[in-house]
Amino acid sequence: FDLVIVDEANAYKTITTKRWKTLQSILRPNTHLWMMTGTPAAQSPVDAYGLAKLVNPENVPRFFTAWRDQVMFKLTMFKWAAKPGAKGMVYDALQPAIRYTKEQCLDLPPVVTMTREVPLTPQQAKYYNMLKEQMLIQAAGETITAVNAATGVNKLLQISCGAAYTDAGEVVEFDAAPRLGVLQEILEETSRKVIVFALYRSIINTIQSHLTKCNIANECIHGGVAASKRADIISRFQNRPDETRVLVMQPAATAHGITLTAADTVVFFGPLMSVEQYIQCIARADRKGQNSDKVTVVHIEGSPIEKKMFKALASKVT
Repeated sequence: FDLVIVDEANAYKTITTKRWKTLQSILRPNTHLWMMTGTPAAQSPVDAYGLAKLVNPENVPRFFTAWRDQVMFKLTMFKWAAKPGAKGMVYDALQPAIRYTKEQCLDLPPVVTMTREVPLTPQQAKYYNMLKEQMLIQAAGETITAVNAATGVNKLLQISCGAAYTDAGEVVEFDAAPRLGVLQEILEETSRKVIVFALYRSIINTIQSHLTKCNIANECIHGGVAASKRADIISRFQNRPDETRVLVMQPAATAHGITLTAADTVVFFGPLMSVEQYIQCIARADRKGQNSDKVTVVHIEGSPIEKKMFKALASKVT
C-alpha cells in the first residue's frame, strides 16, 4: 500500500499489542501513514509513544522506558506523574501533524448518539437463550402479566450486562469482558470526564471493580448511597478536574436535578426502562455550563432485547 489511513489512532498507543505490530508489519520506508485521533495522549504522555513510533520513530527514543522517563516522574512503585514539560514533548514527538477543531469541520447537533455493538460471551449467550426459551414456553401456556414480563426482561438485561440476581436476591456474575473492554475504549476516546449509567446495583459493582483494577479514578451513586454523600461525590466530580474520571450511576437515583457538565460523554452500559429517565440522564451533561463543542451519548448493546429497547428509547417510544 502506498497510503495507510488509521482512524481512532489512539488504539495504537501500545507497541506490544498485536494491533500495533500488525500495522507496523505492512509499513515500508516509502509508505505514507495518516493517523487520525482527537486524543493522541488522553490518559498520559506515555500514550503518544506508540503513535510516534509508527509515524516518525526518529522523534522518540528507541525504547519505551526511555520515553517514559523523559516525560514522567516516578512517585511510588506503581504511580507516575507527568513532568511539567511533557505536553511540549508530546507535541514535538507527534510532528508532522495537522489539527482541526470540531467546529471547523463538523456540523453536528449538540448531542451526538452512537452505538457500540459488543457480542455476548458464550456463557452469557447460553443462559440468555435458556431464559428466553423459558419465557416463550410460559407465554405459550398461560397469560403473561405485565409484572412477569418485566421480570423476564430484567433478567435478560442483567445477563447481557454481566451480573444477574437470583430469586433469593444473590448475584450471579457472568463473563462480560468484551463489554468492559468497549467501555475502556470509550474512556480512551475523550480527555474529559465520563458518566456511565447502569440499571442495576450488581452491574454498577462490576463496572466499578473493573475501573479500579485499571487504575481509573471512579465513584458511584446508587439507591444505597446517602444523600449527603451523593452531594460530596457530585461536587468532587464537577469541581475537581484531577479527581474522579468516571462517575457510575443508577438512573433512578440521579436522573433529575444534577449538573454534571464536567463530562462530555454519557455512556449507557445497557438500556433503561423509561424514556423520561433516559432523556433526563443525558440532560445531566447536556445543559447550561457545558463548555464542550458536543456531548456524545454512547449505547453499549449486545443482545436482541437491548437492541430493541435502545431503538425504542432513541425514537422516544414509551
